Amino acid sequence: MIQAITIEREFGCGGSEIASLLAQRLGWNLWDEKLTQEIARLTQSSPEAVEKVEWKEDPFVYRVFLSFLRGAFEGGLPPTHRLALLDARRIAAVSEAAVNLALSKGPCVIVGRGSQYFLRNREDVFRAFLYAPREYKIHRLISAGTPERDAIEHVDTTDGDRAAFVKKYLKLNWPERCIYDAMFNTRRGASYVVEMLVHCVQEVTGGT
Repeated sequence: MIQAITIEREFGCGGSEIASLLAQRLGWNLWDEKLTQEIARLTQSSPEAVEKVEWKEDPFVYRVFLSFLRGAFEGGLPPTHRLALLDARRIAAVSEAAVNLALSKGPCVIVGRGSQYFLRNREDVFRAFLYAPREYKIHRLISAGTPERDAIEHVDTTDGDRAAFVKKYLKLNWPERCIYDAMFNTRRGASYVVEMLVHCVQEVTGGT
């Protein structure tokens, strides 16, 4: 019986939207932004900080934390002492704990955050990878309000950051195709991909 579907995706292909629609379709929990919040809780930081650091190779922490970490609770420690806890290596370790917690809460759709790697040996997890042509991803981001220059930059760099992070901290390639149960081109449309994923899970479980 499938208990979770992990959604790994290329940046800009609509993976989060598809995951949300899929969770609604199945009546399952969605762990996307909520997973970032859990990672933030475990690292005693903020979701904004985790979003800036997670799946990036750069271990440096961002200036926005300096004023917060200079609070009285720090005592005599320099602010960089606690900031060091938020480097990419720490995020990777905590992410695995957060992913396992998500799975323990019942049937769910989990978006990224290394879930496909951390759960790769689970027979009750269906792992999907979503991708799309570069032009489609850029057009989709521009249509959603992202300036063209930013859309191009994000599409051309974000997945490289993810690949570098996974290679350095998980010792795997990104995407590691052999661990996925299915891969879909989202250019076909969100509803199409959702229905295909539902069909796949039904076929795996042998029911409707």
